[in-house]
Amino acid sequence: MWKIRLGAAALILAAGLIAAFVYNSETKPSSALGRFPFVLGLDLKGGAHLVYRADTTKLAAGDVASSMESLRGVIERRVNLFGVSEPLVQVERSGLLTGSPEERLIVELPGVTDIDKAIKMIGATPELEFKLLKQGISLDTLADPEVLKSAFEETGLTGRLLERTTLEFDSTSGEPLVALQFNDEGKALFAKITRENTGRTLAIFLDGAAISTPVIRESIPNGQAQIFGQFTPEEARTLVRDLNYGALPVPIELVSTQTIGASLGDEATARSVYAGLIGFALIAAFLLLWYRLPGFLAIIALIFYVCLNLALFKLIPVTLTAAGLAAFILSIGMAVDANILIFERMKEELRNGSLLNDAVREGFARAWLSIRDSNLSSIITAAILFWMGGTPIIKGFALVFVIGVLVSMFTAITVTRTLLFSLGLGLRKNEGAVRFLFGNGFSNK
Repeated sequence: MWKIRLGAAALILAAGLIAAFVYNSETKPSSALGRFPFVLGLDLKGGAHLVYRADTTKLAAGDVASSMESLRGVIERRVNLFGVSEPLVQVERSGLLTGSPEERLIVELPGVTDIDKAIKMIGATPELEFKLLKQGISLDTLADPEVLKSAFEETGLTGRLLERTTLEFDSTSGEPLVALQFNDEGKALFAKITRENTGRTLAIFLDGAAISTPVIRESIPNGQAQIFGQFTPEEARTLVRDLNYGALPVPIELVSTQTIGASLGDEATARSVYAGLIGFALIAAFLLLWYRLPGFLAIIALIFYVCLNLALFKLIPVTLTAAGLAAFILSIGMAVDANILIFERMKEELRNGSLLNDAVREGFARAWLSIRDSNLSSIITAAILFWMGGTPIIKGFALVFVIGVLVSMFTAITVTRTLLFSLGLGLRKNEGAVRFLFGNGFSNK
């Protein structure tokens, strides 16, 4: 018995620690825990929402998916240059039900209010540059951002002078390599650079980020170069794709923009929190009045459930939108379903004359199959919603809902069960106080 009571005390202590983590990580942003703030979506934080239509009519059907993924990578790289926190860039296929499918690119920039600047930067041509590593500087020191800023010198060789890049395989070793072909203007400049800087590192930068650091082994007069790097085929293919970013892989057209104000997000957050508090209070009152002592223990489990959910939102992290908050509030109500099933089974066992501990044990055993099947069907539904939902709002709703269902199963089966067993009551259901505490509704039976 003491082990069960020790377990119950440990669960209550864990709930307190988790609650402290959630509170301190939110109220003390400068502390170590401040690294785990709630990640708010565009609708709660405010920002810009841009929708682009991609023209894939000139692509083979088998190339559409890879081209859209390349497009997403290009735009995501540019968006990251904004310094925007938690940007969201994703591809979407719309119009399937209308018979006119089209590929779209969704860009969400939380905190960005200058939407014209965002559009301009997203539409800019990426910059491909070849820079020489200054002599005396080791590649090992480039992890330091201050060293990286001044470690390279301009050469004038840019993506404008690169004619094409292809993936090839070494005829001797069979290893993949990246072949470059410069145009006439680039050929002369590349020949001069390689002739005068043999043995030095000629790094390749895309949008300011170094994507490869090959070493010049010899003078190359014909404008044809090969990059060896012990690549895997996938790494070489990625480098070829990056080097060919001189233009977007798919033409895009901006079809809609939307700016969401932070005030709207604050109002939605405040209303969601208020709705959550009201919902929790009503559920707690129902549990306490209808199920008495088991209901009180279920409230403790529900508090554990709320704290654990909030902590998971911070640690995963989950980008919370208004839809996500709605899913969380909805899951609070669903979190007590398992408890109610267990309590009703317990009541039946007590009516049959079982000892309380036996009634608790049988109640959990008999309710488990119903709890498992009910929650499993909810998880399957949410998984399909996440997979087929398409938009971030629906995906966020499904993700928060799945987390809520999984956590509710844990708290109902583990927390409520441990707290009930920790009472250590072996009395019969018709013995005075036990009959009252474990009765429900307007009856003690």
